[in-house]
Amino acid sequence: MQLNRREFVIYSSAGLALTAFPARSAGQPKSQGWCRAIAFDAFVIFDPRPVFKLVEHLFPNRGSELNGLWKTRQFEYTWLRTLSGQYVDFFSVTRDALVFAAKSLKIDLKPDQREQLMQGYLQLKAWPDVAPVLRQLKGAGIQLGFLSNFSETMLTANLKSSGLEGFFDEILTTDRVKAFKPDRRAYQMGIDAFKFKRAEIAFAAFGGWDAAGAKTFGYPTFWVNRLDSSEEELDAHPDAIGGMSDLVEFAKG
Repeated sequence: MQLNRREFVIYSSAGLALTAFPARSAGQPKSQGWCRAIAFDAFVIFDPRPVFKLVEHLFPNRGSELNGLWKTRQFEYTWLRTLSGQYVDFFSVTRDALVFAAKSLKIDLKPDQREQLMQGYLQLKAWPDVAPVLRQLKGAGIQLGFLSNFSETMLTANLKSSGLEGFFDEILTTDRVKAFKPDRRAYQMGIDAFKFKRAEIAFAAFGGWDAAGAKTFGYPTFWVNRLDSSEEELDAHPDAIGGMSDLVEFAKG
């Protein structure tokens, strides 16, 4: 079977995680009070839609096209850089993906427009359902952390922008291990930081590929499927799918 470049990147990078550990069966029973920590992908917490709306505003009639290619290349670059051992932080990846997308679509992206869009990634707000759920989880004594491709600068800036400072016990960025998710080195950060057993740390994913990667690594995985996306065909299924309020019940076991 012939694979195009994009398919090769996706399949190869997914294999970094999916060959590392056998997956637990979906829906495996958990004991009451099993969850001691939850590691979040950044996009579960931070809403990127204002950046996409800004693209639409700056480039009328081309915004949807630019957004689509920008988002696709953004993650393809993380996987390519991990595979090739040429790591740069996610902010740099995001900028490079934007420049590539604009050039590919022959859109005249001026320097001030590029910087305006990039600054948007440092000024994200939380999704409306986030703060009440974080309060519930903290009140239950569950430790919270990020386990994210975002750089530490991005995470701290957006925590401040969202008014969520003080909720998170761990700020785990892939900059620490120089490998983006779904590489197992990225997921291992949660165990190393929280000092709990793998089965006691839930992972809250935004992307279906990230849910598959975390599940294959061995984390009990909850997919906050905000975009109503189809589940990836990667032979690994999240333990549960739902909204933030459902995450509270999932954490209780």
